[in-house]
Amino acid sequence: MSNLKHLLYDYLVSVGVTESLSEYLNMIALLILLFIVMFIIGFVARKILLTVSTRLSSKSKTNFDDLLVANKTPRNIARIIPLLIAIEFNPFVFSDFDYAEKVVEKGLQVFAIVLTLWIVRSFLNTLKDYFKTLPRLKDKPIDSFMQVFMIFTWIVGVFSAFAIITDTEIWAYFTALGAASAIIILVFRDTILGFVASIQVSINDMVRIGDWITFEKYGADGDVIEINLSTVKVQNFDKTITTIPTYALISDSFKNWRGMENSGGRRIKRSLNIKLNSIKYLSENEIDKLKKIDLISAYLKKRHSDISEYNIKNNINKELLLNGRNLTNIGVFRKYLETYVEHHSAINKDMMIMVRQLAPTTQGIPLEIYAFSSDKRWKNYEYIMSDIFDHLIAAVPYFDLEIFELPNNSNFVTK
Repeated sequence: MSNLKHLLYDYLVSVGVTESLSEYLNMIALLILLFIVMFIIGFVARKILLTVSTRLSSKSKTNFDDLLVANKTPRNIARIIPLLIAIEFNPFVFSDFDYAEKVVEKGLQVFAIVLTLWIVRSFLNTLKDYFKTLPRLKDKPIDSFMQVFMIFTWIVGVFSAFAIITDTEIWAYFTALGAASAIIILVFRDTILGFVASIQVSINDMVRIGDWITFEKYGADGDVIEINLSTVKVQNFDKTITTIPTYALISDSFKNWRGMENSGGRRIKRSLNIKLNSIKYLSENEIDKLKKIDLISAYLKKRHSDISEYNIKNNINKELLLNGRNLTNIGVFRKYLETYVEHHSAINKDMMIMVRQLAPTTQGIPLEIYAFSSDKRWKNYEYIMSDIFDHLIAAVPYFDLEIFELPNNSNFVTK
C-alpha cells in the first residue's frame, strides 16, 4: 500500500520533476482517484438501496416505507458508504501533507454530522407524514413536536461541529449554553412560547387541523391547514392564507366552530325590526281576515274565543279596544313567525326553536328568530336563512306592520 501511494511520486522524481512538485501532483492524482471511486461506489450503493427499498415498499401493506422513500431516507443513508471510504483513505491521499490531512479529516467529520442531521430530518419527516395518516393523530399538531426534535438535533449537531473544529470538548459548549441561557431564551422566545402553546393546544384539544376558526384580531376566518412550532396557518374562505402565532391561541380569544359542526344543526339568529308606530290592537274585522291564514287559523280561533269569553264574563266595555284583553298585530305576527319556522322542512326540530321580542331600540322593536338549520354547509345554510326571511319580510304587510328602515331619497319626494 505504501508503494502504491507513492507510485506516481516515484515516477515523477525519476523523470526529473522536483520532489515538492511531485508530492503535490501525487496527492492530486490520488485525490482524483478517490473521488472517482467514491462516485462509483456511491452511485452503486444508492441504486441498490433505492431498488431494494422501492421493491419492499411496494410489497408491504404499510405506507411507512413508502414515506421513507419519498423523504429520501435511503438516498441519504447511501451517502454513508462514500463518506466512510473518504475517511478511511484520507491518510493515504494526504500522507505527505499532515496539516492538510488533519483539516480534511475535520471537514469529513463535520460532513458526517451534517449527513447524520439529514438522515434524522428525513426520518422525522417520515414519522410526521406517517402520523398524519393515522385517524387519531392526523388533526394533532405533529409539526410542532417534530420541529422541537429537529431544533434539539441541530443544536447538538452544531455544537459537535464546533467542538471538532476547535478541538474542544462538547461539554464545554453546553456549559457555556447554560451561562448564556438568558440570551437564548430571548432569541428563541417565539419558539419556546410556540412549543408550550402546541403542548397546551394538543392536551386541551383547543384546535385541530381541519377546524373552522374565527380569529378577528388576525383577520382569520377559515379552516386550519397547519399547526407548527411557531405559526398556525388558516385558509380563509376567500382562499387567502392567514398566519397566526401559535402562542396567540392560548393568549387571545378566538372562536372554534367545531362544536357547531359536530352538533345537529347550525344556528340561525337574526331579527326583523318592526316600526313602533305600526303596532296596534286588532279589531274584529282584522281578526276575521287573519283567520284565513292557514298556519295560525286554529290558534286565532281558540285565542279569540278565549279572549271574548273573558271580556264578556268580566263585563268589559269593548267600545274602546284598550279595555280588557286584546290581540295585537305584532303578537299574532310573532306567533306566525314561530309556527312558520317550526314547520319549515330545513329546520332541525330536535333543537331549540324560538321567536322572541327584544327590547325596543331607536330602530324599532326587534323580533328575533332563534333556530338551527339541519344542513350545516355554509352555502346551504345561507340559502335556508334567506328563504325563511324572504317569506317573513313579504308576510309583514299582511299584519298591518312595517319594517323599520332609515329614510332614503324616495321618502322626501313631494307629490
